[in-house]
Amino acid sequence: MLERAGLKYEDLNAVERDTFNAMIEKVSKSEINNETLKEYITGMKNSIEKELSEEPEFVRVFIFSFRNDKNIFLKARLRNYLLLESFLESPKKAKEALDRAVAGMIPKK
Repeated sequence: MLERAGLKYEDLNAVERDTFNAMIEKVSKSEINNETLKEYITGMKNSIEKELSEEPEFVRVFIFSFRNDKNIFLKARLRNYLLLESFLESPKKAKEALDRAVAGMIPKK
Protein backbone atom coordinates (compact mmCIF):
# COMPACT_ATOMS: atom_id res chain seq x y z
CA MET A 1 0.00 0.00 0.00
CA LEU A 2 2.78 2.44 0.87
CA GLU A 3 4.75 1.58 -2.27
CA ARG A 4 1.81 2.61 -4.44
CA ALA A 5 1.97 6.03 -2.76
CA GLY A 6 5.73 6.23 -3.35
CA LEU A 7 6.58 5.78 0.34
CA LYS A 8 8.53 3.28 2.38
CA TYR A 9 7.69 2.10 5.87
CA GLU A 10 11.12 3.32 7.01
CA ASP A 11 10.23 6.87 5.86
CA LEU A 12 7.42 7.11 8.42
CA ASN A 13 8.12 8.57 11.84
CA ALA A 14 7.11 6.74 15.01
CA VAL A 15 3.65 8.33 15.29
CA GLU A 16 2.91 7.67 11.62
CA ARG A 17 4.03 4.05 11.97
CA ASP A 18 1.78 3.52 14.97
CA THR A 19 -1.14 5.10 13.15
CA PHE A 20 -0.45 3.11 9.99
CA ASN A 21 -0.26 -0.14 11.94
CA ALA A 22 -3.47 0.68 13.81
CA MET A 23 -5.24 1.48 10.54
CA ILE A 24 -4.06 -1.78 8.99
CA GLU A 25 -5.31 -3.64 12.05
CA LYS A 26 -8.71 -1.90 11.84
CA VAL A 27 -8.98 -2.62 8.12
CA SER A 28 -8.18 -6.26 8.65
CA LYS A 29 -10.97 -6.40 11.24
CA SER A 30 -13.25 -4.27 9.01
CA GLU A 31 -13.75 -1.77 11.82
CA ILE A 32 -12.80 1.32 9.88
CA ASN A 33 -15.48 3.93 9.23
CA ASN A 34 -15.64 7.68 8.71
CA GLU A 35 -15.35 8.41 12.42
CA THR A 36 -12.23 6.29 12.96
CA LEU A 37 -10.71 7.74 9.80
CA LYS A 38 -11.38 11.27 11.10
CA GLU A 39 -9.71 10.34 14.39
CA TYR A 40 -6.61 9.05 12.59
CA ILE A 41 -6.39 12.09 10.35
CA THR A 42 -6.81 14.41 13.34
CA GLY A 43 -4.05 12.55 15.19
CA MET A 44 -1.70 12.73 12.22
CA LYS A 45 -2.50 16.41 11.69
CA ASN A 46 -1.79 17.18 15.34
CA SER A 47 1.48 15.26 15.15
CA ILE A 48 2.62 17.24 12.12
CA GLU A 49 1.52 20.54 13.67
CA LYS A 50 3.62 19.78 16.76
CA GLU A 51 6.63 18.81 14.66
CA LEU A 52 6.20 21.87 12.45
CA SER A 53 6.03 24.22 15.43
CA GLU A 54 9.40 22.92 16.62
CA GLU A 55 11.10 23.03 13.21
CA PRO A 56 12.88 26.29 12.26
CA GLU A 57 12.01 27.87 8.94
CA PHE A 58 15.66 28.57 8.12
CA VAL A 59 18.87 26.76 8.99
CA ARG A 60 21.84 28.96 9.79
CA VAL A 61 25.41 27.96 8.97
CA PHE A 62 27.87 30.58 10.12
CA ILE A 63 26.51 33.81 8.62
CA PHE A 64 24.45 32.10 5.89
CA SER A 65 20.77 31.17 6.03
CA PHE A 66 19.28 28.30 4.08
CA ARG A 67 15.65 27.33 3.84
CA ASN A 68 14.78 24.27 5.86
CA ASP A 69 13.43 21.62 3.46
CA LYS A 70 11.97 19.59 6.32
CA ASN A 71 9.78 22.57 7.18
CA ILE A 72 8.49 22.68 3.61
CA PHE A 73 7.78 18.92 3.55
CA LEU A 74 5.93 19.11 6.87
CA LYS A 75 3.78 21.94 5.54
CA ALA A 76 2.95 19.90 2.44
CA ARG A 77 1.98 16.87 4.53
CA LEU A 78 -0.12 19.04 6.82
CA ARG A 79 -1.87 20.50 3.82
CA ASN A 80 -2.67 16.99 2.56
CA TYR A 81 -4.17 15.99 5.91
CA LEU A 82 -6.21 19.19 6.01
CA LEU A 83 -7.53 18.39 2.55
CA LEU A 84 -8.43 14.82 3.57
CA GLU A 85 -10.09 16.11 6.70
CA SER A 86 -12.15 18.57 4.71
CA PHE A 87 -13.26 15.79 2.34
CA LEU A 88 -14.62 13.89 5.32
CA GLU A 89 -16.27 16.92 6.90
CA SER A 90 -18.55 17.91 4.08
CA PRO A 91 -18.63 18.03 0.30
CA LYS A 92 -18.87 21.83 0.32
CA LYS A 93 -15.80 22.23 2.53
CA ALA A 94 -13.95 19.67 0.40
CA LYS A 95 -14.70 21.60 -2.77
CA GLU A 96 -13.47 24.85 -1.19
CA ALA A 97 -10.27 23.18 0.03
CA LEU A 98 -9.69 21.62 -3.38
CA ASP A 99 -10.23 25.00 -5.06
CA ARG A 100 -7.69 26.60 -2.69
CA ALA A 101 -5.18 23.78 -3.26
CA VAL A 102 -5.49 24.06 -7.04
CA ALA A 103 -5.21 27.84 -6.87
CA GLY A 104 -2.03 27.42 -4.82
CA MET A 105 -0.50 25.24 -7.53
CA ILE A 106 -1.02 27.82 -10.26
CA PRO A 107 2.04 30.07 -10.56
CA LYS A 108 1.29 33.72 -9.90
CA LYS A 109 2.10 36.21 -12.61
